[in-house]
Amino acid sequence: MAVTPISIGRRGEPSVRLHTADNVVVAALALPAGTVVDGVTLARDVPRGHKVAVAPIAQGEPVRKYNQIIGFATAPIAPGDHVHTHNVEFRMFERDYAVGADVTETRFVPKAERATFQGIVRADGKVATRNYLGILTSVNCSAHTAKMIADQFRRPGLLDDYPNVDGVIALTHGTGCGMADDGEGIAVLRRTLAGFAEHPNFAGFLMLGLGCEVNQIRGVSESWRLDPSRPVATMTIQEQGGTVATVRAGVAALKEMLPQANQVERQTVPASELVLGLNCGGSDAYSGITANPALGAAVDILVRHGGTAILGETPEIYGAEHLLTRRAVDPGIAEKLVERIRWWEEYTAKHGGSMDNNPSPGNKAGGLTTILEKSLGAVAKGGTTNLTGVYEYAEKVTAKGFTFMDTPGYDPVSVTGIIAGGATVMCFTTGRGSVLGCKPTPSIKLATNTEMYERMSGDMDIDCGVILSAGESVESVGARLFQQILDTASGRKTLSEELGFGQEEFVPWQLGAVM
Repeated sequence: MAVTPISIGRRGEPSVRLHTADNVVVAALALPAGTVVDGVTLARDVPRGHKVAVAPIAQGEPVRKYNQIIGFATAPIAPGDHVHTHNVEFRMFERDYAVGADVTETRFVPKAERATFQGIVRADGKVATRNYLGILTSVNCSAHTAKMIADQFRRPGLLDDYPNVDGVIALTHGTGCGMADDGEGIAVLRRTLAGFAEHPNFAGFLMLGLGCEVNQIRGVSESWRLDPSRPVATMTIQEQGGTVATVRAGVAALKEMLPQANQVERQTVPASELVLGLNCGGSDAYSGITANPALGAAVDILVRHGGTAILGETPEIYGAEHLLTRRAVDPGIAEKLVERIRWWEEYTAKHGGSMDNNPSPGNKAGGLTTILEKSLGAVAKGGTTNLTGVYEYAEKVTAKGFTFMDTPGYDPVSVTGIIAGGATVMCFTTGRGSVLGCKPTPSIKLATNTEMYERMSGDMDIDCGVILSAGESVESVGARLFQQILDTASGRKTLSEELGFGQEEFVPWQLGAVM
């Protein structure tokens, strides 16, 4: 069979080897049978982003990528074979958690030399990147009315006199009743709502309920820790006398807040005031090669400048959590992370599932075979610095540096929890093409491959695919991304903001029985 000459990707090769000990390489583009990659000849066509064996792998032996186990061969695999779901499976195996083994001294940038951005400093000292008025709902029954109120502020001219207000948004959800009035389910919902109520990107808000729901506004508001100067209104549809009366009252309440909300000016603040959320969605095989490592490089820069980053998606670090426990500054932090991993194992088993239910069909089409492979690429978003804290879903993140939050892998639920924890900018990597936004926090989209970036240029903010397509270094792309994070925090709109995304993606994690 003739050899097909191909020259693309890192070092001008048709494939990418991520570690010398790996027994697979990744196709840099669709490769026809007969192509020579890494010294072996392809036995069949291999799609872009998929894996090729470069050494014999016996049945039952581990498949290695990133010098880590990503699965086990279900049949003998010969050099040149396509390696994917047809010949690789997920299995449980022991990981060496080696708590704290990789902890190093962080080399902070001197305070006088730290990067800055133009932020909005609230009366309580918190720093915002956006300036919204919000409508939060205690229950799904008030969702439509909340949206009707927010829609009134989209009428031409209504906000013209308030140029410093980014808008009025309604964040609604599908729960709040048909649930127990105590326990984990309502606690998570109330913690999420409190996180948004206290979020610095809200100048003020209206909390709207129906009136007879389990999640009463009084119970929701008990946990709020709000600056007394922040304008807040609460009301229920039943007390107001119905939908029309509530819309009228809600609009009036928010109009009263507008003059105060408008009285802000951006000022120079250090990057240490930034809280950066990290998430991925619609991943492909390049996620762990381009966008996620580039985001990790930006996180390392942010941490050295004194800032905070929050990694989430516990099901998508599964099988790679040992890389995080090695970076934990305290054994208790590592133990909390491992405890969450065990919780997820029990949770999925109880519902007849498996941790390998993830990756999704789209992930697999992009070349990801098992959750182990996906997770090893996903943890790259967290860079290389020490792990300083592990938090429950929507819990307020107080530690500086690189932290982790227990969230599901489902993008809107994960992002909702991370923003409730305090994220004021979100970075979202995607290989298949996700269009998620997440008001009141701006979302920067990072494309893992140049082809998708060009095809979806109206949604993608930065092309990390140049790491392969143009040979740009991970560090260089990470530095550009860090600057874009600062620019976004200073008010530069992301493409998802330009398109108006962000209201529908508020999805609190629903736990417990629906009754």
